[in-house]
Amino acid sequence: MSKSNSGENQDPTRTGAIHLVLQGKGGVGKSLVATWLAQYLLSRNKEVRCIDSDPVNRSLAQYSALNAEKLDLVNGDGVVERARFDDLLDRFATTDVTFLLDSGATVFLPLWSFIVEIGMIGTLRDMGRQVYLHCPVCGGDMLHDTLMGFDTLAKSALDRNIILWLNEYFGGITQDGKTFEEMTAFKQHKDKVLGSVGIPQRSPDTFGMTIRRMREKKLTFEEAIQSEAFRLADKSRLHAVRRKVFDQLDQLQML
Repeated sequence: MSKSNSGENQDPTRTGAIHLVLQGKGGVGKSLVATWLAQYLLSRNKEVRCIDSDPVNRSLAQYSALNAEKLDLVNGDGVVERARFDDLLDRFATTDVTFLLDSGATVFLPLWSFIVEIGMIGTLRDMGRQVYLHCPVCGGDMLHDTLMGFDTLAKSALDRNIILWLNEYFGGITQDGKTFEEMTAFKQHKDKVLGSVGIPQRSPDTFGMTIRRMREKKLTFEEAIQSEAFRLADKSRLHAVRRKVFDQLDQLQML
C-alpha cells in the first residue's frame, strides 16, 4: 500500500495539527500508535499536547516523558460531556500547538458520532487546522473488528485524512487470500485514506521481547536506548524499529 496517497490536504502555513487515535476494538495497539506518534512529532520539533481520554486504560498518561493530560470526554452512561468537549474544541482552534488525542474503545462510537454531528473536522479545517484520524488495523482474529472500526470512520469522514496503522502483531493482514489493498473495506474507502504505517510481525524472542519490555516500563524509544537496563542488541533493535516507523511517517508529510 502506498505510504502517502496525496498531499492535497497540506497547508504549509500551519504550525500545528490535531491527531486523533480512534478504533472501536480494544487491545489493538491504539496506545502504541499514540505513544509512537507523539515521539515522532516531538522528534520533529513540534510542541505536542498529549491527551489521554481512555477512561478504562490510561496507557498514554503513564508515559511520564510525554506529559499527557487525563481528560474524560464521555460519562459513565456513554454520553459526551459537551462542556468538556466544547472547551477542548476551543483549545484545538486557538492554541498554536500540535494536539494528540488517544481515545478508548468504549468511547469510540459516542465520541466519533459527536465529532461528526457538530462538524468538528470541517470547522477546524476552515480555521486552518488539519485533523488526522489514526486507525489501527490488525491481522489475525482482530481483523474483522478493526476493519469495522475503519469502515465506521471512513463512511462519515469528509476528507482524505485517515492514516492506517497496519499492525501484524496478531498475524498477517490478509483475508481469503487477499491483501489489505484488495479487500472490499479498503477499496470502498481508499479515497479517505491519506496513507499507512506498517508495523510488521517480528520475532517474538528478539524484537517482540524488546518492544514489550520498553512498553511495560512505559519508556519512550530514547529513554530505553539510554537506559542501562537494555543491552546493546536491544538498543540496536529499538533504533531499527524507530527508524522504520518514523521514515514511514515522514512520507505522509503531516508536518
